[in-house]
Amino acid sequence: MSAKYGASPFIVEYLVIAGGGGGAGVSGGGTFSAAGGGAGGYRCSVVGENSGGGASAETPLLLPTGASFTVTVGAGGSGGLANTAGASSVLATITSIGGGPGRAGGTWGSGGGGDFAGGAGNGTAGQGFAGGANGGNTSAGGGGGAGEAGNTDGARQGGDGVSSSISGSAVTRGGGGAAGNGTGGDGGGGTGGGVTGGSGQANTGGGGQGTYKTGGDGFGGAGGSGVVIIRYPAQTSITVGAGLTSSTSTSGIYKITTFTAGTGTVTIN
Repeated sequence: MSAKYGASPFIVEYLVIAGGGGGAGVSGGGTFSAAGGGAGGYRCSVVGENSGGGASAETPLLLPTGASFTVTVGAGGSGGLANTAGASSVLATITSIGGGPGRAGGTWGSGGGGDFAGGAGNGTAGQGFAGGANGGNTSAGGGGGAGEAGNTDGARQGGDGVSSSISGSAVTRGGGGAAGNGTGGDGGGGTGGGVTGGSGQANTGGGGQGTYKTGGDGFGGAGGSGVVIIRYPAQTSITVGAGLTSSTSTSGIYKITTFTAGTGTVTIN
């Protein structure tokens, strides 16, 4: 018999976003714009919506009553002078890759931007876009977003994220961090800072903003933490294990559980 809402196995729709990468800092004198961090990988299974990197929605999970699975909400990467990548988020077999730190190169959920000290990173297919390339000491690349590459909207601009209505209303998440004095991508990309870059917004996977400084040391903004959201039949209940921070609401025929921090085991009752 095919799976359907209210039957076992249950259809579990999801939105899984990893932590965003930290924006780049710069040590020493001079005027510099440093690269923005990339957004955390963005994977979505809601029909009619999109995953990151321009991909269509994925297939929902089919989980039987009694199944237990792991949920991990990835933390955002650090900023400062030594910025780091965001941490991956996990839902059962679904893993979203952390966003790339500014100027690190490599392949991440979405890539960090490039600047005078390092190249832009690439995004992972089905999760996010590449960071923007360096345009000079005061025109570094914005971090890639789930919905578009860094610098798509102009120099130093973080790439925009993707909108989802899995929680009942449309929310954009997965924006790339601004480079220097640019603007962060829609969906929580770090913006508005200066010597210390703005941090990515919590639970959006937004990348951190790179520093913009005119002398002395400048510090990148931290990446925003990720989030895991699941939607499942309202008559179903789940047990959330220790170590996870979550909340559950009901909307029509669905329950929606949002995990905002931690790691632990979830069981379908």
